[in-house]
Parts: sequence; C-alpha cells; structure tokens
Amino acid sequence: MNFDSQFLFFFSAIGAFNGTLLAIYFFFYAKPKHASNYFLGTLLTMLSIRIWKSIFYYFNKELSKIYLQIGLSACFLIGPSLFFYLKSMLYPSSKKLDRSWKYHFVFLSTLILVVGYQYSYQEHPDLWRFYFIKIIYYQWLGYILASGFLLKNVFKILVKKPNKLNSVEIWIISVYLGNLIIWVAYKTVSYTSYIVGALSFSFVFYLLILILFFRKKKYSILFKEQPKYADKKIEDNEAKRIFEELEQIMNTKEFYKNPNLKLPDLAKQINIQPHILSQFINDNLNKSFSVFVNEYRIHEAKILLAKDSKYTIENIGYECGFNSKSTFYSTFKKLTDMTPTQYKSAQV
Repeated sequence: MNFDSQFLFFFSAIGAFNGTLLAIYFFFYAKPKHASNYFLGTLLTMLSIRIWKSIFYYFNKELSKIYLQIGLSACFLIGPSLFFYLKSMLYPSSKKLDRSWKYHFVFLSTLILVVGYQYSYQEHPDLWRFYFIKIIYYQWLGYILASGFLLKNVFKILVKKPNKLNSVEIWIISVYLGNLIIWVAYKTVSYTSYIVGALSFSFVFYLLILILFFRKKKYSILFKEQPKYADKKIEDNEAKRIFEELEQIMNTKEFYKNPNLKLPDLAKQINIQPHILSQFINDNLNKSFSVFVNEYRIHEAKILLAKDSKYTIENIGYECGFNSKSTFYSTFKKLTDMTPTQYKSAQV
C-alpha cells in the first residue's frame, strides 16, 4: 500500500473507528440511561459497520461476500435508528415511543435475518446488486424523509428565526443533515468514488464533534433532560387547593402590586414550601413565576386604562406593581400585543 493509499485509508477509517468507540460508550457507559442513548448507539453502530465494509472492500476487492452482506444489511437499520433517536430527543417521555420502536426493530431485524439466510449475497449476488441494494437505500431514504417531517417545526424556526434554536435543536438538525449527506454520498458513488461514503462519514463525525465542543451545554445536547419534576407530580386535589388559595390571596390581598414580590413570600402566605409552589406554577399552570405575577398586574392595568382615572399611563404601571416604565410597557406589549397607549385608545 503506497503513501496515498495509506493516507486515504487513515482518513476513511478514523471516523468508523471513533464511531464504534462512541457507540460502545452510549450503550454501556453514558448516563443517564435514556432511550436516546441506545438509539444513538445503534445509529453509530450501523453506520460504522457500513463504513467498515466500504473501507475493506475498497482496498480489497476479493473481500468475502458475507462481509458485503453484513455491511449492506446494517443500512437497513440506519434509518429507523435515526428516526427514533430524533423522536426520543424531541419527545423524551412519550409512551408511544416505548411501544413503536420495538415493533420496528424486531420486524426489520427478523426480515434481515430471514431474507439474508434465504437469499445470501454469496449465492444470489445479482439479486443483491440489482434489487436488494435499491430497496435498502430507498428504505433508508424513507426514514430520512420521515425524520425530516418529524423535525418540520424545528426547520421552521431555522428558516424564520435561526437565533432562536436551542442547543438540542441545533444538535438534532446536525445529526439529521449528517445522515442525509452520508446517504447522498453513497447514492452518488457511481459518479464519484466508492470510498466517498466512508470519507463523508469521517467528515460528518468530526463536524458533529466540533458542534458539540463549541456548544456551551454539551450535556443537554446529548441527553435531553427530563422535566424537572417528572417523578414528583402534585396530586390533583392538592393542585386544586393551591390554585384556589393562590387565586384568593392574589385577588383579595393584591400581592402582585408589590414590585419586589418573591416566590418564597407568596409560598409563605399559602403555607407551602417554595419548591412546591414553583413546581405548581411551572407544571400545572405551564408558566414561570414572573409571567404568573405579571398576568395579574396586566389585568389590573387594563382595568385602570379602561377607566377615566386620574392616573397617567406611567403611574398605572407603578400602581400595578411594575418597578419601571420600560418594564411595564414591554410586559404589556408581550401579553396583549398592544402598547398601553394603544389599549387605552381602543377603549374610547
């Protein structure tokens, strides 16, 4: 093997080698133990098997057909692994995920084993070259398209407001596009070179590593965090009690008018721990504490703005609990899509 071949072998194999190591890490060592770890591990394993097959066949045309069959069969599970990895990242607590992925992998694995045994590459090379390979690649493409549909809302954000993407969304788009690049590389080998698929994997692999490295929240990219209180749900009766007491105390004592109101102050008034109140507002009301309080303030401001009161618009903001004119205006605009002035004019 001359220097050029050694150089080509090194750069095509380095991605497959590291992909294999990383797959082992996700299967056995990554924590927390979440379904996304195993799907990513499976995705890396199937891609690495396919890449190893390409590398060995490129440098040894006499490679046994059993290795060619194994490499091509691995492609049959790349698409499902990608799809369910993205789904597990987008919907980490989905019950449907727990049921559906098993059916997919059991069915496809059984199909691979049965068809591979009945029609081996060794005995039916033409069947594989002219039919099975096309089926495998179009099945892979089908899952890529399904994955794209799964990410449709993320792509909308990417097109309209790319700066609004969070770390997880950037990561999963990168994984998706990386798989698409590898698929295109393999489908176009007849116009380029057979080794391009392996080189593209190495390129994509290290590009993803760079994306991971330069993101601040590496942990949350690879392992989407579960909801903060996923294992400590507030009982319905307790949630109802907290809601009723909150409504009463906020409406009668008007705590929202205190510009320095803190969550512990409010929790003390209804005799519960601050973290319980925080959990209730976040999980049961689906809002932050600041939004919860500001909604009461804006409601009061709308009442005062609708009246022919003695207060100026600026004073109304202070009266309702805002500690600055700018905060009042920006919050009012955010919650009503109107400025206080526009709202007041609309009441005439």
